[in-house]
Amino acid sequence: MHDIRAIRDNPAGFDAALARRGLSPLSSEVLEIDAARRARITEAETARAEQNAAARDVGAAKARGDDAEFARLRALVAERKADVARLEEAARAEDARLREVLLGIPNLPLADVPEGADEDDNKEIRRWGTPPAFDFAPKEHFEIAGVARGMDFEAAAKLSGARFVVLSGAVARLQRALAQFMIDLHTREHGLTEVWTPVLVRDEAMLGTNQLPKFAEDSYQTTNGWWLIPTSEVTLTNLVAGEIVDAATLPRRYTAHTQCFRSEAGSAGKDTAGMLRQHQFEKVEMVSITRPEDSLAEHERMTRCAETVLERLGLPYRTVVLCTGDMGFGAQKTHDIEVWLPGQGKYREISSVSVCGDFQARRMNARYRPEGGKPDFVHTLNGSGLAVGRALIAVLENGQTADGAVTLPQALHPYLGGASRITAEGALA
Repeated sequence: MHDIRAIRDNPAGFDAALARRGLSPLSSEVLEIDAARRARITEAETARAEQNAAARDVGAAKARGDDAEFARLRALVAERKADVARLEEAARAEDARLREVLLGIPNLPLADVPEGADEDDNKEIRRWGTPPAFDFAPKEHFEIAGVARGMDFEAAAKLSGARFVVLSGAVARLQRALAQFMIDLHTREHGLTEVWTPVLVRDEAMLGTNQLPKFAEDSYQTTNGWWLIPTSEVTLTNLVAGEIVDAATLPRRYTAHTQCFRSEAGSAGKDTAGMLRQHQFEKVEMVSITRPEDSLAEHERMTRCAETVLERLGLPYRTVVLCTGDMGFGAQKTHDIEVWLPGQGKYREISSVSVCGDFQARRMNARYRPEGGKPDFVHTLNGSGLAVGRALIAVLENGQTADGAVTLPQALHPYLGGASRITAEGALA
């Protein structure tokens, strides 16, 4: 959420930043509501002062026996009391209106974010690895003979409908191995603290990480009001909600492996084949809570954490910085890491790493106390480290062989009991 004082101080700059996102100016609307709110507050304070002054004079009028003045002052006290209640209610209404508007405005892009309308305008930063050269036409993951036996979309459709999958045997174990490998790498080498969190959260948690109110249709809500998390960014970031954290504990670096749930509203017809875009999936998430001056360096650090996972798995990737028109709602800047998928012959996103500044912290009221200073808002960052299902796809497609088997990355062998491949018959060997 935005700081109303910053908008008051520089409305033109605020509108210019929104224009970079392709949005119309909003400062006039925001400041009009803010002015009305402040006017009601001032009027209420004036009425309260008049009420208090009249209340003080009531006793004096009674003491000197001035019945007419006593009656007038009592009536004035009652009138001003009613005015205060009315004006304070009006101020609360304007405050709620202002908050609603501010909650619907996306974060402002940093100055070095490239301008653009969509993903075609994203800028590549670097590449790693060389896409494998096959002497056969590479298949998509669900077409590989040794994989198809352990990836059942028909059974999932019978249970749950479209965009679900049942994994079994070697494929299920491979997915579990990938998640364990990622968690071990992040905790043992990258200094992240492993956290196990709920996947059901309250409205406040979703609002704090800007899933609500704008993206309600993208998530699932239970009949008793809980939300299924779209990613553990929601739970990990909200660990500091409503707190003033000890500055000495920053940065706080968390990771969690969870089930995630998305309705995929608006994605009809996109990636319907295979398990690239599912309603239920797994992610290993990374979240950092930092001092404001450290967040940009932390963004680069987190990006390297995600890239390292792919490098250890031997998976070719490229890293891009998203343009202003392709960034997520809560991000100031985002790096997308795209892994090579031979079956599609293209790079596809496997991680987005974003720095959010104090945008989420203001929504959550998450602060820290600088040494000798007043509490200030922390900065928050989040990123996939990685999307487990997409990592599974990449491992299967990049490791496929002509006979329908899959050669598995060496880094995963210890997690698979020493197995190094999935046979064409679908067994670990």
